[in-house]
Amino acid sequence: MSEDNTANTNIEETEKPLKATPKKAKKEANPQDDFLNNFNWHQYKEGIDELDVKQIKEFEKLVEKNFVDTSDDNIIEGEVINLTDKDIIIDINAKSEGVISKNEFRYNPDLKVGDKVEVIVDTREDKSGQLVLSHRKARVIKAWDRVNEAHDKGDIVQGFVKCRTKGGMIVDVFGIEAFLPGSQIDVKPIRDYDKYTNKNMDFKVVKINHEFKNVVVSHKALIEADIEEQKKAIISQLEKGQVLEGTVKNMTSYGVFIDLGGVDGLIHITDLSWNRINHPSEILELDQTIKVVILDFDDDKSKIQLGLKQLTQHPWEKLGDDVTEGS
Repeated sequence: MSEDNTANTNIEETEKPLKATPKKAKKEANPQDDFLNNFNWHQYKEGIDELDVKQIKEFEKLVEKNFVDTSDDNIIEGEVINLTDKDIIIDINAKSEGVISKNEFRYNPDLKVGDKVEVIVDTREDKSGQLVLSHRKARVIKAWDRVNEAHDKGDIVQGFVKCRTKGGMIVDVFGIEAFLPGSQIDVKPIRDYDKYTNKNMDFKVVKINHEFKNVVVSHKALIEADIEEQKKAIISQLEKGQVLEGTVKNMTSYGVFIDLGGVDGLIHITDLSWNRINHPSEILELDQTIKVVILDFDDDKSKIQLGLKQLTQHPWEKLGDDVTEGS
C-alpha cells in the first residue's frame, strides 16, 4: 500500500462519528427509604439518644463531683439542714437527705443549722425508705488516729462525761469511751461524782492500751502544772506564825489535812481544840473553810504543821485574876 492510501485511511477513521454512550436512567428518591435511613433506632430501642464515649465520661465526672456514693464506707462531710426533737437532718449531696439520731450529738449541745459534720452511711434505705447516717461511727473511724496523736503530742482534748462506773467515770472522747479514774478528776478527793456527769471537760490522754482498745484520760493532769506553780509561790512565802485560810480536804483519826491553795498542811488532832476530842469530825466538816496558823515546817517545806486551837484563847487565860490555886 502506498503512503497516500495509508494517509487517506487514517483520515477516514478519524472522521468517523463516535457512538453516543447511553445514559442511565436517574432513580427517583424514595421518601420511605430516607425515613428508614435517618430513623434513630437507638432512641427507639433504649428510650434515649445514643451518647458517645466523650459525653459518657463527662457525665460520669459530673456525677462523681456532685453526688456521693452511698454504697461505700467512706467518711462523708455533710451539712446540718434541720434539727428536730429526735433527729438531725444532714445534706450529703445524695439523692435524699440523711437522718441521724440526736443522741449521737449529746457531746455537742451547741450544734446548729449550717454546721459541717462527718458522717458515714449506716443504712442506705430503711423500712420507710430513709437514708440513715451515723456520726458516731464516722468519729470512731478517725478517733484512734486522733487519740494516738493527742497522746504522743500531749495535746488537750475535750470529752463528754457520760456516766459513773466502778472506780471512776466514762468519758466520750472523739466517739471512743475512755476511762477517767476517780483519782484523776481533781486534785481534791471527789465525794460527789454525779455533779460531773453530762458535762464537757478538758482532758489529757495519759494511757492507751492498743491490745484491748482502752484509753485512760485525766483532768487532774491539766491543773497539776498550774498548782505546782501556785505551790512554789505559796511555799516561798511561808513563815512560822503566819495565819492562812484553807479548806478541810481530808480527815483521819490523827488529824486533818488542810488545802492551802495547792499546798497541804496537817493539823494534828491535839492542835484542833483545847478540849479533848476523839475525832476531828466532832468540830470540823469536809470542805469547810477555816483559818489556821503555821506552827512549823521542815527544811524544804514539804511537811507543814498547822494549828487551829492556837488562834483561840487558852482556857486558863479566860480565868479572872481572882481565881487562885486551890480555890
